[in-house]
Amino acid sequence: MKFGAFRFRPRWWGVLLAAIGCAAGVALGNWQWARAAERRASFARIEAAAQAPSIAWRHGPIEAASLVHRRVALAGEFLPGYTVLLDFRLHRGRPGFHVVQPLRVAGSGAYVLVLRGWIAAPERRERLPPIVTPAGTQRIEGIALDRLPQFLEPPHAAEACRPGPAPCVWQNLKIEAFSAWAGIALAPVVIEQAGDLADGLARQWERPEAGFRRNEMYALQWYSLAGLSLLLLIVLSLRREPPSGGPGTAR
Repeated sequence: MKFGAFRFRPRWWGVLLAAIGCAAGVALGNWQWARAAERRASFARIEAAAQAPSIAWRHGPIEAASLVHRRVALAGEFLPGYTVLLDFRLHRGRPGFHVVQPLRVAGSGAYVLVLRGWIAAPERRERLPPIVTPAGTQRIEGIALDRLPQFLEPPHAAEACRPGPAPCVWQNLKIEAFSAWAGIALAPVVIEQAGDLADGLARQWERPEAGFRRNEMYALQWYSLAGLSLLLLIVLSLRREPPSGGPGTAR
């Protein structure tokens, strides 16, 4: 195939490599795009559930699947002796702690963890910020979560601190681990508290995007790789044709 002064003469190994690169790029791009669509749909369902009217906390056995991502209303008493501060949590770029306390649900023997809010870290890390715990029965609303984000931490990092009047600083929190540490049977969800209790805690929670934008970015990168494979095949396979001999050409 000729293009002006150039002829397209691909070598077999170049065609093979381009075909592999193009096929892999398209296949992986399609997979990432499908994952993005799944996560986008999941995120839409989560947002719809969070915006729906709150449901009342039901007494008796709780199934996490019936509450996760739903707005829940309940009343109970916070237990300040089991306060945990989750370290290295950012709020609008500032370092601080997430405050977690169990709530004894009113009218039942049930306990549920509440992610109460964020508080700034003092300049001196060895000091802990004072935590204001409202006394008596409190009515709260929030989003039910099945887990909290996890970060890397040394093994057994939380075992050195025991329940008491001073908060314990943890890097991560799992419901099962907190239950064993505190000796309290907990509901299988964490309530991400909303509203204001005049306790000095910030509750402008960031809603996760479920990762679909990252999948879309990866898909575009794979599609770009497929296009680059074809472009390189074309560029590297073009050969300049030598000028044809004319009447005055020496023999």
